[in-house]
Amino acid sequence: MSSPVSAPKFAPDLLPTAAADFVAHHPDFDADGSLARLRAEEYARLDETDQVYLDYTGGGMHAASQIDAHAELLRTRVLGNPHSANPTSLAMTKLVEGARRYVAEFFDAPDDDYLVVFTPNASGALRVVGESYRFEHGSHFALTYDNHNSVNGIREFAKARGAAVDYVPVVAPELRLDRAAMTEVLSGADRSKRNLLAFPAQSNYSGVQHPLDLVDEAHEHGWDVLVDMAAFAPTNRVDIAALRPDFAAFSFYKLMGFPTGIGCLLIRRDRLGSLHRPWFAGGTITIASVQGDGYYLHDDEAAFEDGTVDYLNIPAVETGLRHLDRIGVEVIHERVRCLTEWLLGALGSLRHTNGAPLVRVFGPTSTESRGGTISFVLHDPDGRPIDDRRVEELANGVNISLRTGCFCNPGAGEVAHGLTADDMRDFFGRSDAVSFMDLRREMLDRYDLLVAAVRVSVGVASNFTDVYRLICFLQSFLDRSTDEIGRAEFVAANCRIIRDSA
Repeated sequence: MSSPVSAPKFAPDLLPTAAADFVAHHPDFDADGSLARLRAEEYARLDETDQVYLDYTGGGMHAASQIDAHAELLRTRVLGNPHSANPTSLAMTKLVEGARRYVAEFFDAPDDDYLVVFTPNASGALRVVGESYRFEHGSHFALTYDNHNSVNGIREFAKARGAAVDYVPVVAPELRLDRAAMTEVLSGADRSKRNLLAFPAQSNYSGVQHPLDLVDEAHEHGWDVLVDMAAFAPTNRVDIAALRPDFAAFSFYKLMGFPTGIGCLLIRRDRLGSLHRPWFAGGTITIASVQGDGYYLHDDEAAFEDGTVDYLNIPAVETGLRHLDRIGVEVIHERVRCLTEWLLGALGSLRHTNGAPLVRVFGPTSTESRGGTISFVLHDPDGRPIDDRRVEELANGVNISLRTGCFCNPGAGEVAHGLTADDMRDFFGRSDAVSFMDLRREMLDRYDLLVAAVRVSVGVASNFTDVYRLICFLQSFLDRSTDEIGRAEFVAANCRIIRDSA
């Protein structure tokens, strides 16, 4: 099936006109040209290699100066394992503790109130809470449907200790929280037990930003609160002193690209009694004995930092955060808001000749209480879903980096695609393990339903050309059937590569 294609609204030769119109509607986007200079100086490799990077929710983009500064540190300093008192260890300890203090300052987490625990990533931070929280019979663990799997996994610790697990729904099409349902869950728990609420400040699936006054409401009902800041912190100012969560988890590579392998958990000092670590490791104890069959944990950050921290990379955390601070988190926030607003409007304008929309966005279609993460699915003129993997394959061919799949957020995806509990129960309890690809294939065969999405996200180095090139690319799917577009070829090839190298 093929239809006459009207003149494109978006084309490379129309970029200058579109850019001028964008600036006219967003005069404060880059009024003094500093953001353009930032891209040219710190992120020049994007344009030098003709890359359109639209996966900031997957990982941030590091600046050239971050790498230069860290390389200079490693090249000129002699630094040792900080678990000692020799000169190189003391020098390293000073750098690690300096980074720890700056993390607290950057997130406005007063030292008197919060511990800053270095972890491998946000998932590592979340695991510390899950394995250590004092769940018991009669406790409740509540979480929103749209949590990342690293938060969903905490339910296994809760269930193993006899706690009830309460999922609070998000509501299609915007995938925002059912606040009445949340209030009902919070008010219904036994205040004499330890109860924990977990939610993302920003969904990594839909970009929805949940109301942060949930923290206060939960506290009023006697709950502890864990906030996943991984998707929120890169483009929004985090004020821990004002928010007062009991626990907050971060991944630094999400904020500034480098270093990977380091995150942090902020713990309110007055909530340390809610945690009890189920084991100990090197560095976490003041003393342990084999014959005495005992140990004593540290009473500070060290109790949660298993073994030796990634000490040679931790100084890069401070370097990266200072880079973001020089730009200004508010400046980054406004940059992302402007680009997201334009992108949402452009996605909505893409229609086939028969009037059918090309794009269905999962989540808000305005910038109210949302970040720069947009998930969507493409449909052909007859309404059939276009293979997300094929979209990614074709995007790869024009150097556009986007992401496809479920984004480790099954709850948001289930609601977005209209899947029910009965639909999902069929895939669990089978004798053989089921993969996401199995689910995807069966849903497509049964219902012609593609339970996957395309996700794009903008960040500190994104510019108008990036989002315009994306729309030009997506426009190429107009008035083409799924048969014309075809199936993804790289999936099978990549499977063969993985199998052959195993």
